[in-house]
Amino acid sequence: MVSRMRQTLTVWIQRFYAQSPRQQAQPLNKLSLGIIIVIDIFILWQVFSGLSDIARWPLSPSQAYPCYSAWYAYREQTTESQPNRDFAQVRTALENASNDSLELQYRRQAQDRLGQLSPVCLDYAARRDAMVTPSSRNTLTRIKQQEQAIDSLAAANRQIRQEYDSTLLEQIAGQAPSQSINTVAAAQARQTLQANEEKIQTLKQDIQQLQQTLLQQPNSQKFIQFLQEDSAFQAVQQGYDRARFWHPTQQLILQVLFLAPLIGIAGWVQGWAWQRQFGLLALISWHLFIIFLIPLVLKIFEVLQFGAVFSVVFGLVTTLFGQLLFLVSYVYIFLIPLVGFGLIKLGQRLFFHPATQASNRYQKCRCLQCGRKIRLADPHCPHCGFHQYQDCPHCHQPTYTYLPHCKECGTPLEQSGHS
Repeated sequence: MVSRMRQTLTVWIQRFYAQSPRQQAQPLNKLSLGIIIVIDIFILWQVFSGLSDIARWPLSPSQAYPCYSAWYAYREQTTESQPNRDFAQVRTALENASNDSLELQYRRQAQDRLGQLSPVCLDYAARRDAMVTPSSRNTLTRIKQQEQAIDSLAAANRQIRQEYDSTLLEQIAGQAPSQSINTVAAAQARQTLQANEEKIQTLKQDIQQLQQTLLQQPNSQKFIQFLQEDSAFQAVQQGYDRARFWHPTQQLILQVLFLAPLIGIAGWVQGWAWQRQFGLLALISWHLFIIFLIPLVLKIFEVLQFGAVFSVVFGLVTTLFGQLLFLVSYVYIFLIPLVGFGLIKLGQRLFFHPATQASNRYQKCRCLQCGRKIRLADPHCPHCGFHQYQDCPHCHQPTYTYLPHCKECGTPLEQSGHS
């Protein structure tokens, strides 16, 4: 079995190298070969461009659930780590507000895309948009002005502290204040620092009152209460995790659907042209067939590494062996050859079965079973022992096995297999 598989693979590779640079068994000139290579590169680039476009057609998890990341970050914060987390949400909504509402932005990015936008995220966007009013914006502007004033006073205090030693030396030396290069004289430094600190505390109290004003608005209260609903967030989180699990596989299915007609047409044209000795058409269609297969193989390996299959294997290894994640590679090392062996067996039955190769092998004087060279008159293969002939049920004369008609009387034969 292994030798047959190796022989089949060798024949396929020989056919690939035999057909790729030749037209009707004649080698191509350098100009023609260069043109073929340029066509190959251009078509391959177009194929990957189409695969990229169709992969962006379905909504990604972050596009189908656009509120998830901000909502998750909010719930991960605690009152100890972020005391003003509620105000931070209101402030972000006001600062990021534009002419288009957040709900409209969500709907626009999901327009003409495959998939459904989360209705919970639409509710999230509507509640957040409701907080954006002229009054709330004015309040936020006042808060920013107060913060800028605090920053200015804090910077002045730092400057006074840095200059204190220098002003003290000037005072000891008896230098006139008008000749000083420092901001505040040493005698006034403490009073100025204290006055600035009092102003800073007053401004901070004003900021807290303005923050409470924003948070106590009805729309802000509704939005914060919505963020704290466990059931709503769990619905978004479950949907996001499910979308992230299936998204790579969904992309692969669409990309396979994109490639399938190209591979089918190229393969059919190549076989049709080869049978009719249309050398140039057979050559170009053969190259296109190979080019269309390359990205398909790459995408399959990509999904095996990052898609649903990987998630299942990763979850299984994590459950059984904890954090020994390197075992995922072992699973793939043993699993992929088994899958490949099954695909080879399937391919052997579909494409390299002796019945489908009979006509070509008889013309080349090869064994129907193993494909090795034999003499035309040999009834049995000297390599594998396979019987090359069967009796015709009409004229009872020996005729070729697997061929559709008797070579003696021309009667159609029913192919029931041969052992």
